[in-house]
Amino acid sequence: MFAGGPAPPIPDVGLSAFVLARAPGLADKPAIVDGPTGRTVTYRALHHDVQRLADGLAAWSFGPGDTACVVLPTIPEFAVAFHGILTSGGRCATANPLYTARELAHQFADTGSRLVLTTAGSAATVREAAAGCEADVVVIDEAESFGGLLADEPPAARPSIDPRTVAAILYSGGTTGLPKGVMLTHRNLVASITQSAEPFDLGPDDVVIAALPFFHVYGLNVILNRALAAGATVVAMPRFDLEGFLSLIERYRVTRGFIVPAMAVALATDPIVDRYDLSSLRNLLSAAAILGEDLASACERRVGCPVTQAYGMTEMSSMTHLAPLSGDPRKPDSIGLPLPGTECRIVEPETGADRSVGEAGEMLLRGAHVMAGYLNNPEATAATVDSDGWLHTGDLVVVDDDGWFRVVARLKEIIKYKGYQVAPAELEALLLDHPAVADCAVVGRPDADAGEIPVAFIVPVTDDLDSGELMAYIAERVAPYKRIRRVETIAQIPKSPSGRILRRLLEQG
Repeated sequence: MFAGGPAPPIPDVGLSAFVLARAPGLADKPAIVDGPTGRTVTYRALHHDVQRLADGLAAWSFGPGDTACVVLPTIPEFAVAFHGILTSGGRCATANPLYTARELAHQFADTGSRLVLTTAGSAATVREAAAGCEADVVVIDEAESFGGLLADEPPAARPSIDPRTVAAILYSGGTTGLPKGVMLTHRNLVASITQSAEPFDLGPDDVVIAALPFFHVYGLNVILNRALAAGATVVAMPRFDLEGFLSLIERYRVTRGFIVPAMAVALATDPIVDRYDLSSLRNLLSAAAILGEDLASACERRVGCPVTQAYGMTEMSSMTHLAPLSGDPRKPDSIGLPLPGTECRIVEPETGADRSVGEAGEMLLRGAHVMAGYLNNPEATAATVDSDGWLHTGDLVVVDDDGWFRVVARLKEIIKYKGYQVAPAELEALLLDHPAVADCAVVGRPDADAGEIPVAFIVPVTDDLDSGELMAYIAERVAPYKRIRRVETIAQIPKSPSGRILRRLLEQG
């Protein structure tokens, strides 16, 4: 077994109380800046708005046991909505604002959301999705809609928060299958922030750029919550584009950046990078997919600061491994060392036998940051977290003599498109509904820009399959990052005797 050292004490408080503990004392210091417009929310205003929303929800009879879903881009109001819901005693589910009504309707129903907060740009789709359930829709950038939810006077008493109750429900493909609601408790999320505090080395003087979505655990608990807990300033970018990203780093003297490998490719190769002053950066952290040594080194040379990697999972409340920002050794292709309080095992996938230094095996993780389970899915929970509390990641890793970990492959089926998770089973279910498809399989294929792209192998009903029409059919039903990028016809989908698709044969083809 490999461990990251003793866990630091975990405060026995709710997540929002922990994250916003510094807010009253920081007063007019910028907490979150909307990068494109420069609109700034101070720590005082953030804390005040969170309390007003929590109190308004209480007046609306929303509280412990209730769920609200946030369908918002990476904007300051996300923090108000998320922490207002938690402060009210409720739990917050998050959803991608690019989702279709079908995708959103599934999450609203699965979580039993009573309330959905969104923007005017997504309101029509959200209302269509909410029509089939009992959720009320509140549009935060419409004063009449959102203003009615904000209280002018606090209630007689706010609910106490039990840290062991579920705070957030974030959707993940897990190690296999359709997206599942990952239940993370207040204690899970506070533990994750606490365990990484010292090695993460984030403080009040830092300015953090958030170009990754807050609805994902990377944006939510690695970037937003950690930065607010540290008293740093977050520069939010609702949608990534390279020039905008570089411009915000220069304008706000950003010290810490967070990327995925697809962003590293652009930073390492695009000539536009040379036009901007990036000298304020002291680190770029890459996660969500494997970053190769050559790309990491090229990106580091180009931006002029250390480029390091981290490893995490939604099911682990975010990070579990982190490469040190400085010192020796430097290993650009490594996810670094386990964080304090993180226990690791590397096992032979078939037998479960422990592997030694230098031997590849599946990584198992254990600690206070392991999820409470998958929502409404005890079978998937039991398949992922064993009776001894070990979470089976589905990732193949190797640890070296220095205790540094390197991810070498994924046992799981999830496709990582620009850091987003794409579940093959979801696309296969949609494809099988099409009259031209007799059988199908979806796999990821390497791509220089996206990391991986979803490729569909189709057994057609007839020989005149229209690949373009089939891709358009899927595009109408899923978020843009889930779209099928290529279609190949095949006579038969390779399967095991039990009927499991043998994806490796297709991935290698």
